[in-house]
Parts: sequence; structure tokens; C-alpha cells
Amino acid sequence: MGGDPSVAEPVVAEQVLELLSRRGQTVAAAESLTGGLVAAALTTVPGASRSFLGSVTAYATAVKREVLGVAGELLAERGPVDAEVARQLASGVRRLLGADWGVATTGVAGPEPQDGQPVGTVYVAVSAPGTGGVVAQRLTLRGDRATIRAESVRAALVLLRNELVQHGHRSPRAAQDTEQNGDGGCLQP
Repeated sequence: MGGDPSVAEPVVAEQVLELLSRRGQTVAAAESLTGGLVAAALTTVPGASRSFLGSVTAYATAVKREVLGVAGELLAERGPVDAEVARQLASGVRRLLGADWGVATTGVAGPEPQDGQPVGTVYVAVSAPGTGGVVAQRLTLRGDRATIRAESVRAALVLLRNELVQHGHRSPRAAQDTEQNGDGGCLQP
């Protein structure tokens, strides 16, 4: 699905909030490379406060560890741009803010590689209620910093929407990784 991510983003945010509202559930966000853009996308929708509790912008590795509970050993071994880090961010913000769902972003928006990871390497994750598990998705995005950040927001919201739609229609899982590649800066869902 191509197109301008800024056009798709409000639609997906509305869908996410509608699904949450119908269920009487809430979501919280943990953001690194997106720096609050997931929260901004959700709060652009009127009535978002019924389902969106808040977010933590965990830009610094220490905040990921000390505030959101990402394992220090994991961060030391793999760095902050990792699928398991994304899963722990999503679970950590869900616990910290008392939300039913958690969504997280971590990655390299550029302009330079970080911790051995190339620009455009992004992980998004969603933590489901109860024993619903945590899923992470690896993205390989192209474009400038703004494009990578916008596509990361869109990918996080699409993953959340898809998990909301599918939750309850399959057996719980502890963790699952998927990978998506950007084509000219566009995420292919």
C-alpha cells in the first residue's frame, strides 16, 4: 500500500481508536525514533482521550531501561534497535501507564547509522492484554529522516490495528517477528 503516509495515518489512527472504544480498552505508546509522533497521530482524532492514556518518549537508552524496564543486559548486548527491545518497550509502557495495549517504536531515522544498524532499520511492537502476547515487526525503510519517522508511525498504527482486529481470533503467542521492507519510503503491509 503506497501513497502519502500523512494521508493514511489519520485514517488508521481513527480505526485504532474506534476499535479500542468499542471494546472499552486503552492504549499507551513508548516511542524512541518517532519522538511522540505516534501520540500526536492518535491525539489528532477527536475523542482520543476515551482510549489513549499517554506516552513515554524514551529517546535515551537510560530511559528505556530505567523508566520502561527494558533489560539492561539486552540493551548492552544488542543495543536499543532490536525486536526484543521493541517488545519490552511495548510491554513496559502498557504496565507503567496501566493500559490494555502497548505500542512501541525504536530504530534509526538517520542521518547516520547507529550502533551498527543502518539508517531505516526500525522495529515496531504491540503488547496485547492478558496473555495475548507481544508482536514485533522489523522494517527496512528508505527516505530522509522525516519519511522514515512518518512511515514508522504508520507501521506502528497499522500493526496495532491489525492486532486489535485479529486479537481473539487466534491462540495467544509469546512473541512473533515479521519483516516489512519500504520501497522508496513506502511501507508494504
